[in-house]
Amino acid sequence: MNYDDYLVISSEIQQLESLLSEIPNENAIERMGLESRLESARLLISGVNEYQLVHKAKLTFRGHPVFGSHGIFADFASKAAGAFTDAVTAVAAGLSENLRYMGPIPNKEKNQLLITGTAVGSFGFEFELPKLEDNTLIPESSRAEDALEKVQKLFQLAAQGTDDEVAELVDEIHPRAVKKAADFLDCVAQHGAWCGLEFKNRHFHFYDVKQLLESAKRIREDNIRESDESYSGEIQGVLPSSRTFEFKLSDQQGVLRCKVGTEIEDADVLNRDFLHKPVHITLHIIQVGQGLPRYSLLQLRDISHTENKE
Repeated sequence: MNYDDYLVISSEIQQLESLLSEIPNENAIERMGLESRLESARLLISGVNEYQLVHKAKLTFRGHPVFGSHGIFADFASKAAGAFTDAVTAVAAGLSENLRYMGPIPNKEKNQLLITGTAVGSFGFEFELPKLEDNTLIPESSRAEDALEKVQKLFQLAAQGTDDEVAELVDEIHPRAVKKAADFLDCVAQHGAWCGLEFKNRHFHFYDVKQLLESAKRIREDNIRESDESYSGEIQGVLPSSRTFEFKLSDQQGVLRCKVGTEIEDADVLNRDFLHKPVHITLHIIQVGQGLPRYSLLQLRDISHTENKE
């Protein structure tokens, strides 16, 4: 049983319980069939831990390569499925493995999706996430699961969100991973198609090729500007849980709101070693379109006490 099956049976149980609550107990014959169905449904999920069930995602397509719910051009299907998987594995790496700008994608095999069937409605694929190895009662979500949620959110924000909202997500999942998502959208658009993604009761579908093309344009490299700039000033305080801090610039030039990069495991080290002390800092800056820049301190070597610099 997967998570979607569990949801269907759980929903049926709720409906049957609701129907039975409206039928008097003395109407035994009327209740008999519903009670039998309810007992069978309860047995199906008896002893099942919903937190350990495998999730599935549905990626569907419309447009030139798609023939309703009957079929899809094989050449397009293989390219699109491969590009989508590359995007998910790159985002998973960006969330957990400090994805580099070049080189192999870390843990690509570990985060591979498995095609388990076709998705109906229009035509597409049903993907199953890697099975969790954690045997605890409530295991943590897999990186592939987190990545699918981020990919779906990225598609939605690229189509409907602001530049600032897109920039915040780009900063979170790494520009290289975002490029992989843009490559997937370009692949789909080049074949005159558009797509939709359903995952964990969340749905997002592009309206048409035009909207998909505009969305891909927003998350391409030429619309995402990156740079590194150095500043002098003081750290005003780090919030370790949110991994954010304010940096007060020297000579009353203002305050920058910054994020602590994932390579710095202990964000609180900035409070212990640098709080309210004159420092020189190099920040990585990401800006999407006309949105505000996002500042991040990527490594501890990018900050030093001012008095120690020559």
